[in-house]
Amino acid sequence: MRHVFILALIALTGKAVADPVGITKEVASVTIEGGEIARIQDNDNEVSGEWARTSRACPPYCIQPMTPADGVSTLGELELIDALQDPGVTVIDSRTPDWFEGGSIPGAINIPYTEMTDHLAEFGCEIDFDGWDCTAAEPVVLFCNGPWCGQSPSAIRRMIEVGFPADKIGYYRGGMQGWRMLGLSVSTAGG
Repeated sequence: MRHVFILALIALTGKAVADPVGITKEVASVTIEGGEIARIQDNDNEVSGEWARTSRACPPYCIQPMTPADGVSTLGELELIDALQDPGVTVIDSRTPDWFEGGSIPGAINIPYTEMTDHLAEFGCEIDFDGWDCTAAEPVVLFCNGPWCGQSPSAIRRMIEVGFPADKIGYYRGGMQGWRMLGLSVSTAGG
């Protein structure tokens, strides 16, 4: 009976009826501070523009390793969503401001990869005579444009070099390309 109803709707409207698109079978959306994360409900949605490009010149756009440094945890989308819901974790979009303003993961803050080590005090580190004392470091997750983007891996390696503990760093390798490919919510500078 459901199939007959759907076929009748298609005949009347000329469009396929969208089947609900959840994050998981049990979770349709999640609420985070300042917004909600859900997937686009258009079953015909496709990634387009910059996010559909698959072959960028290498260098500089070379495929990044799954883990940018020993001790760093690589996260998938579900783990990133968990981190976004945890007030003890800061999710950082390490791309340059122009990319961030074009759309980011809701709940992420922007600290460009070139400035990351200038902001370690915001995550529990203290400046000392030898550089940074990060014994009280708080967990962070960094991401950039996707598996071909070296901004987050560069920032992560530099953070570790100056004393930030690798085990307090998460890396969302999928970045904005993976996030958009799954049709997840994107925030923009305008709202």
